[in-house]
Amino acid sequence: MMAQDILTVLVGLGKLTKEKAEEVRMKAVSLGKNVKDILTEEKQVDEESLVKAEATMLGIPYYGETEVVISPELLKMVPESLARNYLLIPIKLDKKEKSLQVMMVNPSDLGTIDFFQRRTGYKVEVLMVSLKNINNLFDKVYLQSLTGEVSEVLSESGDMNDDVGVKTVTRESLSEIIKEPKIVEIVKKVLEHAIRLRASDVHIEPEEEITRIRYRIDGILEEKLTLDKKYHAALISRIKILGGMKIDERRLPQDGRFNFESEDGEVDLRISSLPTVFGEKIVMRLLKKSGKVPSLPELGLRGRALKNLEQAVNIPHGIILITGPTGSGKTTTLYSMLTKINTPKVNIITLEDPVEYQMKGINQVQVNPQAGLTFASGLRSFLRQDPNIIMVGEIRDEETAALAVQASLTGHLVFSTIHTNSAAGALPRLLDMKVEPFLLASSMTAVVAQRVLRKTCDKCKVAYVPEKAVIEDMKVVLGGLYEGFIKSNVERAAEAQKNGQEILLYRGKGCAQCGNTGYLGRIGVFEVLIISEKIARLVMERADAGTVEKQAVVEGMITLKQDGYLKVLEGITTIEEVIRVAQV
Repeated sequence: MMAQDILTVLVGLGKLTKEKAEEVRMKAVSLGKNVKDILTEEKQVDEESLVKAEATMLGIPYYGETEVVISPELLKMVPESLARNYLLIPIKLDKKEKSLQVMMVNPSDLGTIDFFQRRTGYKVEVLMVSLKNINNLFDKVYLQSLTGEVSEVLSESGDMNDDVGVKTVTRESLSEIIKEPKIVEIVKKVLEHAIRLRASDVHIEPEEEITRIRYRIDGILEEKLTLDKKYHAALISRIKILGGMKIDERRLPQDGRFNFESEDGEVDLRISSLPTVFGEKIVMRLLKKSGKVPSLPELGLRGRALKNLEQAVNIPHGIILITGPTGSGKTTTLYSMLTKINTPKVNIITLEDPVEYQMKGINQVQVNPQAGLTFASGLRSFLRQDPNIIMVGEIRDEETAALAVQASLTGHLVFSTIHTNSAAGALPRLLDMKVEPFLLASSMTAVVAQRVLRKTCDKCKVAYVPEKAVIEDMKVVLGGLYEGFIKSNVERAAEAQKNGQEILLYRGKGCAQCGNTGYLGRIGVFEVLIISEKIARLVMERADAGTVEKQAVVEGMITLKQDGYLKVLEGITTIEEVIRVAQV
């Protein structure tokens, strides 16, 4: 009966034809074999489809996900040895309903289900999973995951009091929290994993019943751990103590910093706390102390854009602006340019908020608004320090804009950033800050707009045939650049023509190296607008950003989206990343 049912299900799922199913059924009867064994031996159906069909037949939900975030409490409840022995992984615990949801390879094993119900005291609800999938998940959940390591910490040390998360932290209890081995170890594990996974930020967020920990990796937030809420206050207090912050002040935002060293490197952590409805949230920005400042080509600049920017940087006066949203790599690009021109023959002073990289031979100053050191006041005092080159973290107001223009007109080279969506948009923005058009036209040298997107993982990169609409869109956006790429990449075009296609694109299918995301590392897309005579004239006429951009494109500027699409054609990134990040 079971044989007939599973074959019928496979036919219904479109995995077998009726004729093939009948052939397998007859073979099973004549050889006295199990239908599943015949299907597996002859590779008629892949393992996932076979398990899915069996789950449908048994009326059990199928678990086909390749990613899962499991709380340490669950992993403590079902240790790795038991999980591997019974081919079972816990997924979800509902304390109100007294139920435990698990994935199992053999959901018909009533003995195992009864064992875990007695062991945990919860009713076990089963989802079916393939052997291949659960083996992959074992490695992720128990071996590689932060959750696994934290659950081990929680199981090895004694239970903390249930009131740890809600008790008031006083001066008297400060030493107790600092020395709490469980909390110290959890913070250590969180930071070690963050460094290992190349995270740029760690978010510790309180919710109603849990504390959620997320990492920003290659610009995308990924949930890595959930903890019982009772640990939250002690965890936050530990980090605030390390950051030199006031642990008894929970109503106002605070900032702090500390260094952390692990086997994978040393980082400088910038801590920011924020009071929320469910408690304090902490964000830690990780800055590698040993990190080398990348060169302009390493950032993703090349061709005419690179040549134009290098020429602009070598002009001893004027203003060079970098534009883009928060987290788009503006500061890194500024550091790259400063590194290029940093010699003992010039005096370089920077005013930053905060100082992200410490650079030899450069005088770096951090703003301190509470002490009266702002971008404007700092820039005014810089001019009395005999500088050749000045870097101001950001032009935020009219006073800073006016001082930057004045500095450039008196023979200084000024670098800064401004928040606009495109390079051309920076010019009207400065005019809105009351900078006179004739002063702006004569002081500006170049404006660079940039975004950061994820690179396709080289370890699991595969070619695929893009949809026709995608190619048509690329042709429209790139114009003559598309034909130029095809002509200059004869081998790529020939490879595509073998498959009857005009061009093949690449994407990552996911592997252990990239955490099954298909992406590993980041690269920038840029548009470099050089202030030519015609563009300077447009500035004098207070032309809008669209008019300035059209003129810049006529003069050879490659836009953000064009640069992104060229990197897609080269297999560096994907079309989805360009649309996500560079759609202006």
